[in-house]
Amino acid sequence: MEVRRRLAQNEKVEFRSKAVKLKSCSIDSFAWAGVQYPTVACATCELCDLWCQPIRDNPERYNSLEWFKNRRTKIRRGEYLFHAGEPFRSLYALRAGFLKVFFVSQGREHVTGFYMAGELVGLDAIHAARHTCSAVALEDGQVCEVPFEQLEKLCLDLPASQHRLHRFMSREITRHYEMVAELVGKTVEERMAAFLLNLSKRFSEHRYSPTQFQLRMKRDEIGNYLGMTVETVSRTLRKFHAAGLISVRGKQLELLDLDGLHRTANRDELPSASLPKLR
Repeated sequence: MEVRRRLAQNEKVEFRSKAVKLKSCSIDSFAWAGVQYPTVACATCELCDLWCQPIRDNPERYNSLEWFKNRRTKIRRGEYLFHAGEPFRSLYALRAGFLKVFFVSQGREHVTGFYMAGELVGLDAIHAARHTCSAVALEDGQVCEVPFEQLEKLCLDLPASQHRLHRFMSREITRHYEMVAELVGKTVEERMAAFLLNLSKRFSEHRYSPTQFQLRMKRDEIGNYLGMTVETVSRTLRKFHAAGLISVRGKQLELLDLDGLHRTANRDELPSASLPKLR
């Protein structure tokens, strides 16, 4: 695979006094073909606590390439990070860009999630040692890879890292349950509001604006994920725009009324008088 070939080529580490020197964590963008792409700060990346920081804190113990093999490379829009059915070898931290994760059943694509910069991809493949879904880039981005075999060695050596890995896995399960709860038995307006609020929360966690961002995914991809037709997605966004909940221009989105979106997402728990009027 092209991405993994580039990852292997980029396996470079600088040394100082026998200690691993990490690449700068202050970079907030990278250029490709004359275009600047925003990147997440390493301090807010989920891989930092799990892998980079423990190695940085123990330079005497982890002073060789054997222990430090996170590799960074660019990934092009439409390029696959991994395919369903491939053997599981690594976890990936998305440093810039957006990924769509999906599987195909009876010839139909089923979107299971979207990952943004700063988030860790591949945890679901640990159990079966094989990827059950495919991950494709929705835009040009950058990814860091950590071979899972090396991560397991680190966890055995440092119990705190093992605890963090368990916490990440538990959080992924919790996220899945929360999203299922937000989708099952809900109206299209409730599902869309919950989806937008989920994006807002995750952007905020990685120090991006929680109210102004781009929808990197297409309308039909959103509909696939939320169980709607593309027409319903567009119609619901127009309703939200007309109600003053959001402002939408193409893929550019601004959340104007977070409280109103919360009321819409939880309308089954609130009196009708407190709900925004959707036309």
